[in-house]
Amino acid sequence: MVQCWYMDDRKEDPQEDHLLEEVDTVTLCNKTGVEVWYFHPDQIRADSECPSLIKLKKDRGYTYEDEIKVDPTMENYENKLKTFFAEHLHSDEEIRLVLEGSGFFDVRDCDDKWMRIHVFPGDLIILPAGIYHRFIPDKQNFIRARRLFVGEPIWTPINRPEGDKHPSRKVYVDHLYRNGEQTAGNNIIEAMS
Repeated sequence: MVQCWYMDDRKEDPQEDHLLEEVDTVTLCNKTGVEVWYFHPDQIRADSECPSLIKLKKDRGYTYEDEIKVDPTMENYENKLKTFFAEHLHSDEEIRLVLEGSGFFDVRDCDDKWMRIHVFPGDLIILPAGIYHRFIPDKQNFIRARRLFVGEPIWTPINRPEGDKHPSRKVYVDHLYRNGEQTAGNNIIEAMS
């Protein structure tokens, strides 16, 4: 299941842990609006999905999916890592269900500090539209994940600072702070059925 922490400010080797202070998933979700789900790895095979994953996809309108494998055999691997690790946002949610391997999703919290989410097989994370984030595999250099979308995928990353003016950023910030108070709820769900 996911592990999360605040990151230190060191710039060398982004595939290191960069652990500053551990946090629980409730804190992660409350400070970012990220949603975290866990499915037993046996329950997430495309040919035999568990009812709770099927329900999640139906309830949220996820109608398209594909798989991505990130490892050194990937074409233009080093350039892809630079693209994935550039701080950016999207106009739609980013949904990833880890099938094999592991990696780091870094997200900005409500105070603009980096929080690191270490994902493993069975973890599904939903990054809200408008949240600044980035991705890098951990030292194992391998992750395979299903990507879920509402409709056809939109692949356009909007890098910082251009993203500050994007409508999805305003909606995200307004949702996180209503009337000056943080309103993101506890979005952790363990889907074992």
